[in-house]
Amino acid sequence: MRQYASSIIFLVVVALVGYEAFEWTVNRVYVPEGKSLQLRYKGPLVFTWLAKKAKIGKFADESKSEMGVLEQLRGPGRHFYCPIWWERNLVPDLVVQTGEIAYLNSMLGEEGTDRKGQFLVPGDIGQTHEKGTLRRILGPGRYRINPYAYQATLVKTEVTGKTQLKHSGWVRIPAGYVGVQTYLTDDPNAQPKPRQAGIQDDVLPPGLYALNPKERQIDIVSIGFNAKEISTEKQKDENGRIVVDESGEGLPILDTGISFPSSDGFKIHMDFSVVWGVLPDQCPDMIRRFGNLEAVEQKIIVPQSESICRNNGSRMGAVELLVGDTRQKFQEDVDKAFQKVLKEKNLTLLYGLVRHIYIPKDVREPIQKGYIADELTLTREQETKTAKTEANLREAEQKVLLEAAKIIEETKKLVANVKATGQQTAEQMQADTERKVAAVDRQAAEIDAQRVVTLGEADSMAKKLQQQSRAELFGLAVKAFGEPSAYTQWEFAEGLPENIDLKMIYAGAGTLWTDLKGVVPTLPLPVRSGGK
Repeated sequence: MRQYASSIIFLVVVALVGYEAFEWTVNRVYVPEGKSLQLRYKGPLVFTWLAKKAKIGKFADESKSEMGVLEQLRGPGRHFYCPIWWERNLVPDLVVQTGEIAYLNSMLGEEGTDRKGQFLVPGDIGQTHEKGTLRRILGPGRYRINPYAYQATLVKTEVTGKTQLKHSGWVRIPAGYVGVQTYLTDDPNAQPKPRQAGIQDDVLPPGLYALNPKERQIDIVSIGFNAKEISTEKQKDENGRIVVDESGEGLPILDTGISFPSSDGFKIHMDFSVVWGVLPDQCPDMIRRFGNLEAVEQKIIVPQSESICRNNGSRMGAVELLVGDTRQKFQEDVDKAFQKVLKEKNLTLLYGLVRHIYIPKDVREPIQKGYIADELTLTREQETKTAKTEANLREAEQKVLLEAAKIIEETKKLVANVKATGQQTAEQMQADTERKVAAVDRQAAEIDAQRVVTLGEADSMAKKLQQQSRAELFGLAVKAFGEPSAYTQWEFAEGLPENIDLKMIYAGAGTLWTDLKGVVPTLPLPVRSGGK
């Protein structure tokens, strides 16, 4: 039994080691950074005909062990799937760089149905149920997308058209421009309101936009004003210099600029400038009607400039186009007519300006000579006025010099008066100061004398009070002892030293000297020289 058990254990160990070796060599799949693992389940090894297959156009259901591609991709790292049952494919991540967008084409789901003008597939990645291009786009970033279900297309800035440029993808609208939107399909879920296919009435302000090329296209339109000049060409000589007549007027080339016959039959040439533009709210209508600004200039601005100037100028004579009042009226009529035309086209006119009118020499010279004579008369009048003004100026200059001298003298007088007044004030202040100092010194002397008298009186009074106190003290002491002799003896006794030795000796009448014999040895005797 032990041999069988050992054999079984050995076989189990060998099987486990073999399984681990197979698992780490054959089944192991390493997914590096930036890639994902796509799996397709092949079914059982032998009885594949018994396995349930996923429906066409759909992912396999992993929970039901359906055969087919799995929806969920495996991320970077180690994974263990046997190649016998699984088809393993490494799929790179979708990387959308800055300045790019990606739009996706769904390859799974039902065929696109009619959604009333919508041909884009709604929904996000993994949530779509129809085939076709997704409305949603992907901006810059890294995405893990199953290529079995979605095919991605990277787009930078896509521009279509030759004369009318349509922008999509990564769109940049610079300052001074707006974007006119053209929807290629309806969008019922757009905010703040649903969109219908076609040019929209609202515009995009300057900025960066990521737009689906299958959904929207943008016309980038310059807003503000543009200038268009229609000028008459001049005749030039072989050296390239403009040919002029005696009055210095350039000779125009026939039928250049704006040319028309006047009412009296003269050929007129004219230079004309138009300052026009479109405002942001006018841009969508301009795109609908004309396509772009160049088309507006070619179809409206230039033809209408020529037509309006010709129509108004042909009703006037050559002289009327030259002189002031009638020429001003011509300018106003042209500007008013231009304003009306551009307003009907939903465009804005700032100026329609007649710059120069070339009048034939035969008409221009007599009028110019008359104007020159008038100008000469005015010049002489102005010269006379100038001479008078200059004389007045010289007189005024002399008056200014005189007044300046007066002011200088007056200033000197004022300075002298101010100095004298200041000196007088200073001396008066000094005298007042000395007087006040003397008064203060006198008051100090009086106070000092009063102090001496007061101190003397105080000292005398103190001595007097002290003597009175002593007399009163003596009187009280005498009164206390009863008689003066007793007080005198007390004073004598108080004045004796504390260490004096007193002895009482009784002596009768006439016996003091005899009684002193016993006292004498006790008295200190003077020490004589020689020891005697």
